[in-house]
Amino acid sequence: MEPAVNGLVVNGTSPHHPPNMQNGDSVMHEPSLEELERELPVVMDGQVPLGELVSRLSQTMYAELTEMAETMPHMSDAARKRYVADWVVKIKRQVVKLYAIAKWSRDASVVQKAMNITAFLMDQNRQFEEAVMGLKYGKESLDPARLRNHDLLTSLDVLTTGTYRRLPTCIKELIIPPTPLTDEEVAKTLADIEDAMRYRLRISEIVPWEMSQYRIADGRVWFTAPKLFEASLCLRGAGKNDGWFFVDVSFLFKVGGDQTGMQEFPRTPTGALKRNITDEADARLGFYLPPDQPPPPGVEAPPRPELPEGVVDAPLVRVFNFLQMMSLSYQLEILWYQAERMRSLGWADFLTVEMTNNRQKMVVSYWVRKPPRTVPGQPPPAQARNRMPMLGGKLSISIVRVKEKTGRQAMRSPKARVLAELQERSKLERARPSDEVEHLRFDVQWEPEKGALGVTIGPEDMQIPPSQLAIDPNDLDFESLLRRVIRRHTEGIMKFFQYQLMRGPVTRNVFANEVSFVANEDAPSLRIHLCADEVVIVTVDPRTGRLTLRDTGDLAAAGRGPRFAAISDRLNLSPWMLPEALVRLRLTTITDLAEQKVQYLGLQSFRERNFAPEELAKLGPNARGTLYIQLANFPSHYLVLVITDNEYRYALINVKVQRETMYNNMIMEDIGWLDVKRIHGGDYSIVPGVPPDPVTGQKRKRQDESNAASGEQFPASFRLETKVLRELYAYCCARVAYTKVEQQFKLRGIPYTHVNSTTTAGVSEATHIQSSLARAIPALCVLSSDILSGAPAAEAAMPNIRVIPLNWWSNDQAKVVTCVKLKYVQQPIGKRASGSSVIRPSKRIIYDTREAIVSFLSDDVDKCVDEFLEEWARVSKMVVIAREVAQMSSKYLWTDVRLLSFDLQTVAFAYTADYTLSLTCTDQLTSTGGSYHLRFGRIEPDDDMQVDGEHPRSSHNPQEDVEPYMRNLLRHGRLATALHRLVGLLRETLPIVAELEDIRAAAARSGETVDTFAKSAGWFRILYGDLRHALDFRLMAGARVVILDGSHSLFDDSADAHATPARRLLTGPGGLKSLSAHSQDRAGSAALQPIPDFRALVQDAIRTAVARGVSGQFAPIDIGVICDVAAVRVVGRALYERVLEKLAAAPGAK
Repeated sequence: MEPAVNGLVVNGTSPHHPPNMQNGDSVMHEPSLEELERELPVVMDGQVPLGELVSRLSQTMYAELTEMAETMPHMSDAARKRYVADWVVKIKRQVVKLYAIAKWSRDASVVQKAMNITAFLMDQNRQFEEAVMGLKYGKESLDPARLRNHDLLTSLDVLTTGTYRRLPTCIKELIIPPTPLTDEEVAKTLADIEDAMRYRLRISEIVPWEMSQYRIADGRVWFTAPKLFEASLCLRGAGKNDGWFFVDVSFLFKVGGDQTGMQEFPRTPTGALKRNITDEADARLGFYLPPDQPPPPGVEAPPRPELPEGVVDAPLVRVFNFLQMMSLSYQLEILWYQAERMRSLGWADFLTVEMTNNRQKMVVSYWVRKPPRTVPGQPPPAQARNRMPMLGGKLSISIVRVKEKTGRQAMRSPKARVLAELQERSKLERARPSDEVEHLRFDVQWEPEKGALGVTIGPEDMQIPPSQLAIDPNDLDFESLLRRVIRRHTEGIMKFFQYQLMRGPVTRNVFANEVSFVANEDAPSLRIHLCADEVVIVTVDPRTGRLTLRDTGDLAAAGRGPRFAAISDRLNLSPWMLPEALVRLRLTTITDLAEQKVQYLGLQSFRERNFAPEELAKLGPNARGTLYIQLANFPSHYLVLVITDNEYRYALINVKVQRETMYNNMIMEDIGWLDVKRIHGGDYSIVPGVPPDPVTGQKRKRQDESNAASGEQFPASFRLETKVLRELYAYCCARVAYTKVEQQFKLRGIPYTHVNSTTTAGVSEATHIQSSLARAIPALCVLSSDILSGAPAAEAAMPNIRVIPLNWWSNDQAKVVTCVKLKYVQQPIGKRASGSSVIRPSKRIIYDTREAIVSFLSDDVDKCVDEFLEEWARVSKMVVIAREVAQMSSKYLWTDVRLLSFDLQTVAFAYTADYTLSLTCTDQLTSTGGSYHLRFGRIEPDDDMQVDGEHPRSSHNPQEDVEPYMRNLLRHGRLATALHRLVGLLRETLPIVAELEDIRAAAARSGETVDTFAKSAGWFRILYGDLRHALDFRLMAGARVVILDGSHSLFDDSADAHATPARRLLTGPGGLKSLSAHSQDRAGSAALQPIPDFRALVQDAIRTAVARGVSGQFAPIDIGVICDVAAVRVVGRALYERVLEKLAAAPGAK
């Protein structure tokens, strides 16, 4: 027994006491069961103590009960009950599981013992394996250590003579070279053996006809079997029993196609392959020959086969049969390698290659599909429901043995059969050969799967010429063979779909003459004309067996590749749906082409709108698709392209959105069908609510057979020209624009008539781009008495006013031009009016001075009448103002009043000297009657030279401050009267504002604080620096001015009783020309204080004015002085200076 290692006993045994000896016999001690169990290894792998499970469950229950006790008081009664019920159910499940585990734990000891025994047995097995490996290692390491056999002869020689007499034979043969043959001996030997071979081949050897072509040279015979092999044999000697032996062989084949990896299949075998062929060939050649050497003594040789009586040995027949099988098997292996090579180059998922165990038959399945996924509980996919086969077909190549036949199916020709029979009779006489020639050949079978791609092809398409299935040894190319088979299968599938498309009940109206079969070299395909110049090619991918849709490869179709790929993916799930898919593709392509044309024009289009089915039915029963082109300027109108089976139809619709519906559905309020030929030809018509006659519109033109066969010309169906679409869109825009204008006339009760639109007079900007339909669209004509009824200066317009919508032919916003010819008008003058007969004073007004035509442009068709009336009110007022200003110099003898510029929008004139005023009208259609904008200025002198010491003249017009008060004067009474009153007021108040401006400028230069401002149109004030004293200038009737203390009010009630004659003159009727309201007057003077000694200051100022030679009337009053406008500058300046000095000298003044 082996000693213990690390406290254990080898092989799992424990040391025992030596057996007791009784009567010379040994008594073996049998170990008890407990001792054996203790020797077993203890394995606790995956075991968990039951107590730990019970403890863990108890702790979990206790923790959850504690948590429930804390959280449940805050719950409602129903929530507590539901929570407790859920907890009880959950804990019950856990307790039941624990109970089941406790039941199972009763057998825990048994399971533990079984696991220990299993571990013990595994340990024993490991030890046995280690022992076996140790024995093998010992054998391998001891073999080289064996001693060589003793050389007894050499040992005896050394013992007797003291030296050795001979060398070992192996050393002699290695050292001493044999005597070489001479060339003559070699040549004679080869000639003798060649004669012997020639004699045997001609006299006694049976040579198969297939390798009857032989040549003898270099001491061997070369047999050539066409398309199989070329082998060389040699005789062992010239004796009768000397047989043949194999020398070399070359297989006669050529590998075609891809040459990658063909170095593994050399035509001339070498190495181990040649040794195997040589051994097998020599065995077959010497099958009936006696062994070369007798067996060693004591060894009984196995019995050799013997020839029956009357049978002659035919070794060449046997070697031919062997080499023929080797050649065909070699070729089959090459074909198998090429098939596997194809799988590695991307065919693996779609091609399976199987070889039988005897390596004599290869079966290739192509177009293999993966089985569809099936999800439990869901319906199977369409591919599984229709049970489409998982492969497209099979191609099998096998080596078969055929019997010799006569006639056309014979493998030998009649001449060969006769010669073979004569050879047997002459060489064998009445005997028979030991072996017969085996006729082997390749048998190639093609079996297309029924229902592949959901198609059952016809019997005539399932046949393939035998020449296309033949294996050519001079061109071994499996890929070309497989592609020929797949091409034939694809032809049958394409012809089936061609017949279905051209004769099917759904597609014959669409594809009757649009499908042609193309038999190209790669893969047969169907060339399907969709529409216009669009063609789709349908074929089957030779590799995957999937239906593929592709375009013709032109640049225009470059972006359709992803769409065709998506359609192909869905189509291959249900290939029998190809006709329906092509119908949908045709509709999509037509829509895409139309949408592309629309995008070229920059228009907005929609393929679908939110119409109910009953609304779509209004487009006719033949509508297959629609394209809605929204009119850019009229969003509620659409030009609809209705796609039918053979042509487009066009409609103009007006839609309304139903806001009360959930999805804002649309309804067609109005629909009108367009006659394309009449519109495109210059004439047009709209038939509201009635679909067009089938014979109108674009017709489907068929090409003659020669053009159809060439594939270059296509029918004219759905050939939508951009020009035609532009004209249709322009016509729809024009029709909608005219309709909207007519609706405005109808709402106002204005009668209108249609007149020919010969030219857009006065609208120069619209003449550079027009539609060819512009002259075919009539214009609208209204009477000025109707449309200008109640408008100002309506008498200035001629009787007829023409209204013409514009820009309906372009992408710009639609406009409406209203042309008015004026009866009389002041000719425009100024910068804008010089150098051109057509002026444009504003964005919406164009004036032709030569024709006296004013064109009013409106950007909003829906409000064109309102905008025209507004612009007319503005222009007419400017015309009246310009005419009145031009007549003032002669009518009122204001010689210095002259018109400076006039352009229908603005009137600028000089109202005195170089002081100017510019008038503009705004908001003429408001309820207040509109307003005016006044801009004051001065004329720049031509000579800008300045004298030394002279202050430069200011370009500022001081009357700008009274602009808010002056603008309201034009809104009261007749415009001509109000204008005269405005100009007169400006002329009379100019000396006042001019003097006040000089006073303010002088005070600013001297550093004094004085403020001057206007309180109304005829009331001006000088506020001194202390802000407590002021001097007022107020204009009175008769070109008089009153200068008074600002702290006094002319409308003080307490002063009325003690009014002096001068005060009554001021406050009497007509005494004051323009005054403010009582409240404004008092509010303005409430914080002012009377000027000290103001009456004395007034008298002093009057004396100063008289001393300076000022002529005019002066009337001092108790609170001021009244003087003429001509004297106001001297009197006002003198009084201002006296007050300023008085205030400066007053006590407390700074």
